[in-house]
Amino acid sequence: MTRLADKVALIVGAGSVGAGWGNGRACAAIFAQEGARVIAADISAEALNSTLEIIRANNGTVTPQTCDVTDSDSVNRLVQSTIDAEGRIDVLVNVVGGSKHGGAAELAEEDWNQQIELNLSSVYRTCHAVLPHMVRAGSGSIINIASTSGMRYTGSPQVAYASTKAGVIQFSRVTAVQYGPKGVRINTVVPGQLHTPMVESRLAGQRTGGDVEELLKQRQARIPLGFMGDGRDTANAALFLASNESRFVTGTEIVVDGGMTARCD
Repeated sequence: MTRLADKVALIVGAGSVGAGWGNGRACAAIFAQEGARVIAADISAEALNSTLEIIRANNGTVTPQTCDVTDSDSVNRLVQSTIDAEGRIDVLVNVVGGSKHGGAAELAEEDWNQQIELNLSSVYRTCHAVLPHMVRAGSGSIINIASTSGMRYTGSPQVAYASTKAGVIQFSRVTAVQYGPKGVRINTVVPGQLHTPMVESRLAGQRTGGDVEELLKQRQARIPLGFMGDGRDTANAALFLASNESRFVTGTEIVVDGGMTARCD
């Protein structure tokens, strides 16, 4: 399994809020399995523990780092420490994100601002720090994780989350056009309603009064394939974009949603 052999992959948001396959944990584990030297970053060292255990149990190479993506100094330290240790960054994956319930009239301004910082400005910060190193190397692949909420209404009024994830998609397109001539590819993976640890830890409390089974039923009903994927499906799409197999792919999106966004209801 060597699709990423000897590549240095910085995965920001590689921890998880609970058991199961979140997007960050899955990206870190699958990239390491494919031969990457993974820098697994998260705001919480504890959240990284299971990710590290999975990778090391499979003889993968991983270095844990803590980072607060809402703080430029923290991001700059993460990137510089990676360059100091590895000499380069071949792949950057931005996984960090989270949603807050509420439409334009209901959502507090502080929550709106927090969502922009967490979901959109974080992508700017990491790209701002990493791109100069990729340009100097003449190559690199950046994969930003968005959401189908950034493409259509997905059943819940979460206007800040939807707006910021739409912003991630367009940020990636514009930046891809600018940096393509410099050898850097930038793409977006757009997951749909997956069964990740976030369902149990946060979303069920927000949407169905803590009833996990009811929330899973509601989400699955929107998916033409009739089942929910998990973070491994996101990670496999990111793996293609990180690998040399996607050498002619930039400025676009891979939607991983079981057909949900193709429906009109």
